[in-house]
Amino acid sequence: MLYDVVIAGAGPVGLFLSCELAQAGCSVMVLEQAESADSPLKRLPFGLRGLNAPTLEALDRRGLLDAVAATQVLKPDKGAPPPGTAHWLAQPRPLGGHFAGIPFALDAVDSARWGWRLPTPVATQMAVELQALEAVLTERATALGVRIARGSAVQAVHVAETEVAVETGDATVRGRWLVGCDGGRSTVRKRCGFSFVGTDPEFTGHSLQVELEDPTVLTPGRQYTDQGMCNFNPPGVLALADFDGGAGHRTPLDLEAAQALLRRVTGRDATITALHLHSTWTDGARQATTYRNERVLLAGDAAHVHSPLGGQGLNLGIGDAMNLGWKLAAVLRGDADAALLDSYGAERHPIGARVLDWSRAQVALMRPGAGSRALASVIADLADTDDGATYLAERVWGVSQRVDLGTGHPLIGRSVPDFALTDGRRMGELLRAGQSVLLVFDAGGTIRQRAEGEMHRLTCIASPVHDALGLAAVLVRPDGIVAWACDAGGDEAGLDAALQRWVGAAGGA
Repeated sequence: MLYDVVIAGAGPVGLFLSCELAQAGCSVMVLEQAESADSPLKRLPFGLRGLNAPTLEALDRRGLLDAVAATQVLKPDKGAPPPGTAHWLAQPRPLGGHFAGIPFALDAVDSARWGWRLPTPVATQMAVELQALEAVLTERATALGVRIARGSAVQAVHVAETEVAVETGDATVRGRWLVGCDGGRSTVRKRCGFSFVGTDPEFTGHSLQVELEDPTVLTPGRQYTDQGMCNFNPPGVLALADFDGGAGHRTPLDLEAAQALLRRVTGRDATITALHLHSTWTDGARQATTYRNERVLLAGDAAHVHSPLGGQGLNLGIGDAMNLGWKLAAVLRGDADAALLDSYGAERHPIGARVLDWSRAQVALMRPGAGSRALASVIADLADTDDGATYLAERVWGVSQRVDLGTGHPLIGRSVPDFALTDGRRMGELLRAGQSVLLVFDAGGTIRQRAEGEMHRLTCIASPVHDALGLAAVLVRPDGIVAWACDAGGDEAGLDAALQRWVGAAGGA
């Protein structure tokens, strides 16, 4: 069978992308190396993941948010977080997030500065368990007809003019397109000639679940030392940063070696009596120079890797999938030629580069030495101000994220505000079908008529809203990004070009 798209990797990014494509009528096969979806590293405490505003908006716009919210780790009616979760979540003052472990207060964030945002039931952040998130996405993908083959590792890729053949050892799977969502060590990226550039690691991060003879020897929370950093969440969850240039990454660690590592990094005479779980990571930051090579594309960690500091990686990958899915589906339907896919890398690569720099900046605060501690003190002072907290929230929550779509109305390139229609519907609900939406706030005028030629690919709604933010109309892409906007009484120029580029895109973008 020839699938429309073969996806390598059944993590959140690959699964979300498969849902996007299947909803648009594409046939999808997902190949996953792991035999089972279950893994202790995907469960708490190591499986804790933070979802930011763009990710939560994406889930809402596809009708997945309620199911994901039902699995969240920190619900409003709960008290302290589960044992072993990040220490900064258990602070008495409500917190908005952190930067290299430096917290900023939720009540110091001035959201009134984000004039393009409207009140919405969609949160700006949510803590979930990775395995639970994948379960929700797997259920949706399966319901849409996506085939998921576990225990199928990509071994070789052969790219022809009209299709891609993927060898898994015991089978060859054929697809018109291949998307590598197979992680930081992506086989697809390596086999298909993508260049992966960036900076080498400075430290090895160790996540450990242990039993300690005397937990009181260690101080709860994040402590910086002459060798690195220790984040201790009692009774036995540890995150260590050993500034060894990444030498310890993926090195087997037995109990004796783990104890030596803990004592070296902390400088404390701690004794480990049992080692239950161990994984490593580094702060190496690399990015593919292009996200597309002929009929092969990359998304998620296959396209960019960085340290997990600040929890941006999963969100970055979901954003890739949201951007790529509708474009690839449009190409497969014949609504657009392959040139539209070039906009995927053009839009997502700069966002990825910015996140990599955000990660590198946090490493600078973690390095051993008086200079880093002094710099961290300055950042802590800034984070304690309204301006500093608001800036950090913009970056951590993703609310300042903007796609470069050129000049025009200042709303273009931003996530569309969650307009509330007077009939009770919200903007997020209007995007459930995965189509572009032209929302006209005044039923009169010529704007609606100019879109009639694209009505089979466009949802056009003329309706008043409770707060139009001074706009007359807004054209929204399937991924929720504003492609065109016009102020009330303003110039309607650019609508025809936007409709051609993002809706009737056959012939190029």
